[in-house]
Amino acid sequence: MKNETQFQIELKEDVAEGIYSNLAVIAHSSSEFVMDFVRMMPGQKSANVQSRNIMTPENTKKLLFALQENIAKYEKKFGTYKNN
Repeated sequence: MKNETQFQIELKEDVAEGIYSNLAVIAHSSSEFVMDFVRMMPGQKSANVQSRNIMTPENTKKLLFALQENIAKYEKKFGTYKNN
């Protein structure tokens, strides 16, 4: 039997609004992954980082698996997304 811990996650109003980004820049060291989320506007030559997330390699891999699972669910519902 798997022992799962339950916890509550609070989502503050200002964070719930979200931040749009259309570019991610990812770097890593031996102990962490740094993901910068950027909003690039058409015709602009520079952009600001909107959000930076720093995660351990273990949690980054868990994020990868969660994204893969959710993309599969998305494509099952809406059809396969095709990269250009």
